Amino acid sequence: MRHFFRAKLAGAAAGALFSLAAPTAQAQVQAAAQAQATAPVQTIAVTPDQLLALTARLDALEQRNSELERQVQELKATAAAGDQAIRKELGGTKVAVAGGRPTLASADGKFTAAFRAGVQLDASRFSQDAPGPLAADFRRGSVGDAAEADRARDFADGANFRRARVGMEGRLFSDWDYAFLYEFGGTGTEGGGVINAAWLQYSGFGRTKIRVGAFAPPTGMDDQTSVWGALFPERSAVGEMVRGIAGADGRSSLAVLSNGDRWTLSAALTGNVVGQQSFDEQVGLVARASILPVKGSDYLVHLGVNTTQVLEPAAGGPDVAPGATRNVRLRERPENRVETVRLVDTGNIDAKRASVWGLEAAGQFKAFTVQSEYFDIGVDRRASPLPSPDFSGWYVQGAWTLTGQPRRYVAASGSFDAPRIDRPFDFRKGDWGAWELGLRVSELDLNFAEGGAGTAPRTGAIRGGDQKITTLGLNWYPNAAVRFSATYQDVQVDRLSAGGAAFGAGALTPPAGAQVGQDVQIWTLRSQYAF
Repeated sequence: MRHFFRAKLAGAAAGALFSLAAPTAQAQVQAAAQAQATAPVQTIAVTPDQLLALTARLDALEQRNSELERQVQELKATAAAGDQAIRKELGGTKVAVAGGRPTLASADGKFTAAFRAGVQLDASRFSQDAPGPLAADFRRGSVGDAAEADRARDFADGANFRRARVGMEGRLFSDWDYAFLYEFGGTGTEGGGVINAAWLQYSGFGRTKIRVGAFAPPTGMDDQTSVWGALFPERSAVGEMVRGIAGADGRSSLAVLSNGDRWTLSAALTGNVVGQQSFDEQVGLVARASILPVKGSDYLVHLGVNTTQVLEPAAGGPDVAPGATRNVRLRERPENRVETVRLVDTGNIDAKRASVWGLEAAGQFKAFTVQSEYFDIGVDRRASPLPSPDFSGWYVQGAWTLTGQPRRYVAASGSFDAPRIDRPFDFRKGDWGAWELGLRVSELDLNFAEGGAGTAPRTGAIRGGDQKITTLGLNWYPNAAVRFSATYQDVQVDRLSAGGAAFGAGALTPPAGAQVGQDVQIWTLRSQYAF
């Protein structure tokens, strides 16, 4: 474009100079042209001032053109820089799928989001004596539950989704962690959905963290073992019952959690479980400490203590109302959730507080693992001359990984998890994942001064029952996300009737001192995937 303007300028200048320098020649040329052409031709004369003005305008246009070219180049550079920034930002977002779990992370690691999901499908078959008439078959379930009087005599074979969870967890601004999990599984049948965990945690203090929200505060070693990596489909009866007193999933809590490579320490102030309704909510305190006094490359020893304190039981109504109570109730299922019935149950105890003290011991040597806990549970009656009852429970369990991979010890929770699957199942390569055998013996004793068979209970006695369970299990882990389990349980319940109307009116309540316990055998298959 610049050369075009210069050519125009040169042509105009030459024409002007020619007209000024040779007017006579120009006239002669014009005369000759007129003589030869059929139409006249007119010539435009340009003065020096006009030439200078034209030159100035061309210079201005040239400068304007240069300015436009500069602006275009700047726009191109800005666009290129923005494009590079966008590409860098997009390229900095990290996407990973570790163990089947999709995870997003910012380039600087300050923000993460991991999608969580897990499903456990259980199928159980129960073997027990055939049911008889209510007036002659004294097997019973929960105190005051007429429906369980029938279910206890005929357990329901079937299947249900024990857990079906979906949610997300991650990090915000480096120092904040979060989690939200929703649960659609359940006991006996599936649920419509409930908050399993919803918490926010500040982790900026290093090893010490502060967490608030709805979650399961640490109440013991069995409690802290991941449900996706536990040795058996269900926790021990006493471990499950104790965590339900002031812990358990979805418990409103404020907790301080700390751990090192060989120790854990935690304490939490707790309220009700999400979805639980009461007048004044329960106020509880749970605390736990554990240590590894011995640890080597393929062996360790774990010791721990824990406590659960119900400082104020939940109120059944306004304290000013006549007969207002603050009940504590202890009961549990036979380590199976396909059937809903509970075979041991203290019934309601009007209490001013309750306390649990627990001891933990575990050890590991290569592919062998053993774990045990003991709990002592006391309930202080409220405004009553009756003696305050005391209960207990324990379990011992062992695992042997047939394929050699040891169970993992998780330092952050002070508990064991599933074996690490270093060779996932692939029949073409001859890889079979991990296979594991498990054995557990447990007892939950909810009797207090129960007396003898055929006798009426003394004042203040509680005939909640003594439940003993032996469990044998086989686990197969094809890979880190999939698991199949088969278990056999022998359940023995020794429980005497309290008489009166403990289980309901009339034939619902057997005579005082009658045996209302039973023996049950349970076969269970579990299919699971989780990431």
